[in-house]
Amino acid sequence: MTLEAIKSKNQGKVNRAVNWSIKLSTANDKRDEADGDGNEKMYNKYNTICEKAYDKYLDAMWHLPKYEQKHIEQSKFY
Repeated sequence: MTLEAIKSKNQGKVNRAVNWSIKLSTANDKRDEADGDGNEKMYNKYNTICEKAYDKYLDAMWHLPKYEQKHIEQSKFY
């Protein structure tokens, strides 16, 4: 899934940020599910994945101008 960047020169960076946002959201859902089931091993696994995905997402957002960051945060992918 992609989100069209405001300026085409930022499209690759926007795609990277959106992809990490989706990965973070998916891992967070699985972490919540493992927490609800009381499965500590799976919770720890997905917590580690969430931490790494969040760091990658922040790094991808850091490389974007503020207007592109705002555009991503207002999209359905955030």
